[in-house]
Amino acid sequence: MRSVRKCSRTGCLEPAVATLTYAYSDSTAVVGPLATASEPHSYDLCEAHALRLTVPKGWEVVRHEGAFAAPDPSADELTALAEAVREAGRPGKPTPPAPEPEGPSGRRGHLRVLPGRA
Repeated sequence: MRSVRKCSRTGCLEPAVATLTYAYSDSTAVVGPLATASEPHSYDLCEAHALRLTVPKGWEVVRHEGAFAAPDPSADELTALAEAVREAGRPGKPTPPAPEPEGPSGRRGHLRVLPGRA
């Protein structure tokens, strides 16, 4: 199921509205509108983190002018949400029977009780 992208900052659960990328050769951080797809070398940020971003001394920040807008849910996201709701509303599936215990102890695990040797 595809879900709304969240802010990349640790502990932040807000939805992402901006994308941060770095141009290391120019010592520049670019904060722009949310990219259409998540990229491995970019970071999704919520509005608060996008506006408060600071960079190291000697670096420059290029920011998107205007307010950041939350992305509209796509048809894929709405379909996935509808499927999740349908699945949650279905009656429970029967659970498979538990497997038979192994060994003389009746417990499954990495240790077993073995009969003593005489």
